[in-house]
Amino acid sequence: MLYGNMRDGVTEPPVDLHVHSTASDGTYTPSELVDYAIKKGLAAIALTDHDTVEGLKEIRDYAASIENAPEIINGIELSTDLNGKDIHIVGLFIDETEPEFLSNLEVFRNSRDVRNEKMCKGLREGLHMDISFSQLKEAFPGAVITRAHYAKYMLKHGYVQSTQEAFDRYIGDGCPYFIPREKVTPVDGIRLIKKAHGIPVLAHPLLYGMSHDRLDSLITDLKAEGLAAMETMYTTFSAGETNEMKAMADKHGLLWSGGSDFHGSNKANTDLGTGRGNLFIPLSTLEKLRDYYKHNINNQEF
Repeated sequence: MLYGNMRDGVTEPPVDLHVHSTASDGTYTPSELVDYAIKKGLAAIALTDHDTVEGLKEIRDYAASIENAPEIINGIELSTDLNGKDIHIVGLFIDETEPEFLSNLEVFRNSRDVRNEKMCKGLREGLHMDISFSQLKEAFPGAVITRAHYAKYMLKHGYVQSTQEAFDRYIGDGCPYFIPREKVTPVDGIRLIKKAHGIPVLAHPLLYGMSHDRLDSLITDLKAEGLAAMETMYTTFSAGETNEMKAMADKHGLLWSGGSDFHGSNKANTDLGTGRGNLFIPLSTLEKLRDYYKHNINNQEF
């Protein structure tokens, strides 16, 4: 396999540990992600759909059926709430068949459903939009409904001129019709991932708009609850921000992780593996995470 990306003369192959499919709010099916990862020269991808593991069997089965497929890492991205702010916890190497994990995952899904019902009601009453949770599910069958689906629905029905307008005016954090999910905290997310014997990772830490000290405090609290890694490499991070996040991870004894947060056309300026063109996550990042996972599994520390 040829690897299209190198940094500093290193020929180490790239990986992408934060990827979404049509099982949540991406536009590529799990199988299509495998084909695209081959085209992009990736050695591994982690499928980390929002609050669901529905795409994992398909992506594993398809990858196993073809030559030169990338390694597939079982993953999930849990959307949690901290004082009204969305905080995302990625789980890597999860066992999605673990019964207690599956049972508790329903709590996350139910909290999302409650939020969606309330958001639809607000949009109907406040803006007189013809929108309901059932209409969203009908428009996007089989998907875990996220705000990206709201934005696409609103664009299709003429309520906004772009999906970005939907977020900026109506459903983004702090906007009039955004409603945070209830009673699902980052600590809950970490505990759920650990039930599935996975590695809890703080996703895109700079996207939460926190000061350095506030983010540092959050990481301290989450590390005490079992946080094992954080995304130090991410699509929107500058070189300076990447270095800052790596230093913060090292300070707290956390492993590095990273990913593009690829959603297909739902994030048209973000490509698989390379983000906005400069992202590069070396295979050694995955290998260190895998070593941690194997150590904890072998010593029954999950």
